[in-house]
Amino acid sequence: MPLLVRAVLKVGTLLLLSGYAAMPAAQDYGDTPYVQTPQVVVDTMLKVAKVSARDYLIDLGSGDGRMIITAARRYGARGFGVDLDKRLVTLANRNAAKMGVADRAVFYERDLHDTDLAKADVLTIYLLPEVNLMVRPRILALKPGTRLVSHDYGFGEWPPDVEFTMDAPGKPVGRDQKSKVLFWVVPSRVAGTWTWQGPAGQYELQLDQVFQKITGTLSTGGRRVDIEKAVLTGTDIRFEAALDKGRQAFHGKVVDNAITGEWRGSGAPRKWAATRTALREGRFTDLKPGVTAR
Repeated sequence: MPLLVRAVLKVGTLLLLSGYAAMPAAQDYGDTPYVQTPQVVVDTMLKVAKVSARDYLIDLGSGDGRMIITAARRYGARGFGVDLDKRLVTLANRNAAKMGVADRAVFYERDLHDTDLAKADVLTIYLLPEVNLMVRPRILALKPGTRLVSHDYGFGEWPPDVEFTMDAPGKPVGRDQKSKVLFWVVPSRVAGTWTWQGPAGQYELQLDQVFQKITGTLSTGGRRVDIEKAVLTGTDIRFEAALDKGRQAFHGKVVDNAITGEWRGSGAPRKWAATRTALREGRFTDLKPGVTAR
């Protein structure tokens, strides 16, 4: 995947991280140091993101192109990478041609901040923490369900859905030959009031949200209970509630201001279709009005 690429900041130039095998472990391309990412880390990142032939990948800081090339060769995926170093972009396109995937893996000399991310099903990065925070609002503005996988660094207060440390033989930075892999799914915005008609009359679901973490209450027939075991993964929402007829489990898909799905209790499964009747901001603290994924 990646290697160090520049990101222009108000206070100067930051370096971004990336890499690909068969090249020196560390090399200076002008003022952009190149740091190789072990192939085993690339393989693991793609596996964690569950990349398939249906996916379109974007790699920010693509270096010699190994992330997109591996995704194209192993999974049949398509995508592109961006890097500020022209020589590395040339190398990445040459590597894609050599591997026979130039029709599915393309690389551009481009600033990541000027890169349109809207097409991404999967976004891969190896950036410094400060740069991650700069791009976080744009990532949160992507379509819900977009998968994001990062090497070593997180996104501040936005917790990953999955995080683990793995062996990274040959990693040229750090002393312990270890890498972190962090994975997120961009969540739907579900904070607000949702209502639907059920067997006991009208149901009202009140949801609060901090990134992908959700809490709330469910009420019907004058009774209100806290929801439990609530999980939001992209457009997929699940929760349980102990209503009059025992514990009931709800599962649904969020599309804009609607949730449709199935709910299970003591009897046969039922369908439910909720409409959002009141919007609440929730907690996406860095996403300002008008920010888009472009």
